[in-house]
Amino acid sequence: MTIKSYAKAVNEAHEQLLASDERVFVIGQGVESPWCVGTTTLGLVARFGSERVIDTPISEAGVTGAAIGAAMAGMRPIVFHPRMDFMYLAMDQIINHCAHWYYMFGGRVNVPVTIRGIINRGNEQAAQHSQSPFAMYVHVPGLKVVCPASPYDAKGLLVAAVRDDNPVLYIDDRWLYTLEEEVPDEIYEVPLGKGRVCREGSDVTVVAVSYLVREAMKAADILASERISVEVIDPRTLKPLDIDLIVNSVKKTGRLVVADPDWPCCGFSEHVAAAVYSRTFNILKNPVQFVTLPDAPVPAGTSLEKAYFPDKSDIFQAVKHFFAE
Repeated sequence: MTIKSYAKAVNEAHEQLLASDERVFVIGQGVESPWCVGTTTLGLVARFGSERVIDTPISEAGVTGAAIGAAMAGMRPIVFHPRMDFMYLAMDQIINHCAHWYYMFGGRVNVPVTIRGIINRGNEQAAQHSQSPFAMYVHVPGLKVVCPASPYDAKGLLVAAVRDDNPVLYIDDRWLYTLEEEVPDEIYEVPLGKGRVCREGSDVTVVAVSYLVREAMKAADILASERISVEVIDPRTLKPLDIDLIVNSVKKTGRLVVADPDWPCCGFSEHVAAAVYSRTFNILKNPVQFVTLPDAPVPAGTSLEKAYFPDKSDIFQAVKHFFAE
């Protein structure tokens, strides 16, 4: 075990996957560019060559389609989009093609492609460069969606995604790249479809996604000083969702906050709430509370961004709402 940053853990996962399986290759734009991918693929071209770590022109649909075709032919590509916003240009390839081929070929053709979408929040990048549309892909049958919130999960979930025989959307957030913790040096997997209890509690369940896991843990520390015990759950995999883990927690606490750094309408937060309501309606002590982005495009100014992106204070207030007199 070694202390590693989130970015280093992602980089190490790429390196070990490329070294251990000749079917793996990496393709996307800005392979060596800190502006595009931070340090998450730095050094891979030097070690593995430009035929296995391929820097491409800007052509989201074409590059994604090439990776899908390679996967159907037996390879295990990692195709990355340095800004998830521009994955919209590849949605036909992702939704109409790779998500459905296994079903349409009657299970005779697998599509083991990992589609990595990077979120670039903040830094005044505005509405076309800061989006995190998780739910659009969770909605699609045939796709698995993972969203690691820690360095340990960032490495293990990427390995599991590449080794899975189905298309996996792997979403990482650059706000987490400097986060550090102990990570195994060897290659390992974090199982898809299994969430994690990050902190045990008895009064309120907080289900948090991506960078809001860290914010939920901070809020839980503050609430503990007020004798409010918060259980924090990181689903890790948004689809398939470990709903049993969430439901069992809500049965214990009777209260639920969903902290989802995406838009609220038809979002992942509503999906979680609906699943919980259908299983625990007679147990819930209060209506579910939501912490999400506003139903508005991402602003460009720093002061507006501060108001736009939720943090520990928003989670704190959502939990305190349950106990307001």
